[in-house]
Amino acid sequence: MDTLLRILPVLIPILVMDIVLAVAAVIHILRHPHYRFGNKGVWLAIAIVFLLFGPIIYFVFGKGEEA
Repeated sequence: MDTLLRILPVLIPILVMDIVLAVAAVIHILRHPHYRFGNKGVWLAIAIVFLLFGPIIYFVFGKGEEA
């Protein structure tokens, strides 16, 4: 418990940034119809299930060209 209290000031900003990135990824997935790989359902599942790395994976590999 003491270790958790020590790392909490570092952990909170990381979690907040992760949630903001996940929300941005979901909004982008829902608004844009073009993806490099997969479809909307696949990318929503990846962004939500793999919360820590899913949005990063989407923005690096899945985000398609702007139409």
